[in-house]
Amino acid sequence: MNTLTADDIRAALSYTPGTGIFVWKVNITKRIKAGTIAGTTNRFGYIQIVFRNKIYKAHRLAWAYVYGHLPDGDIDHINGNTSDNRIVNLRVATHAENMRNRKMPKTNTSGVKGVYWDREKRKWRAALMFDGKKKSVGYFSELSVATKAICKAREELHKSFARHN
Repeated sequence: MNTLTADDIRAALSYTPGTGIFVWKVNITKRIKAGTIAGTTNRFGYIQIVFRNKIYKAHRLAWAYVYGHLPDGDIDHINGNTSDNRIVNLRVATHAENMRNRKMPKTNTSGVKGVYWDREKRKWRAALMFDGKKKSVGYFSELSVATKAICKAREELHKSFARHN
């Protein structure tokens, strides 16, 4: 098994924790020379780096570079910006915690994450996912009240991984 180590990463790449940018220390190809910024952005906004013929997400390499090991769990981008690989923006998370910190879906029509209009009851419904189950916060006549209720519930359940919008 050919496992990538922090020493392997440090030998080939330099990483600046304050910017989150990797730069090649060695020539990789005729086009990618030492001093070149490493990585490309994928369609989800993550920086990925091809290293030893394998694709690695830069945030995982950053974690290994700084802490000496690849993380077992997910790495969460605290501010939600998947290309911001500054070490202060990264934290180890379970998959469930990482999902709690997701942005509001593009299909949302209320403008508030976790709140939608229930046509049948003719009220705003506030609900969120927690531990794999949908938790209803309640039905509300006013969007502003539903917004306050969902934010409060999210902070209580999701704690530091709560993302409101």
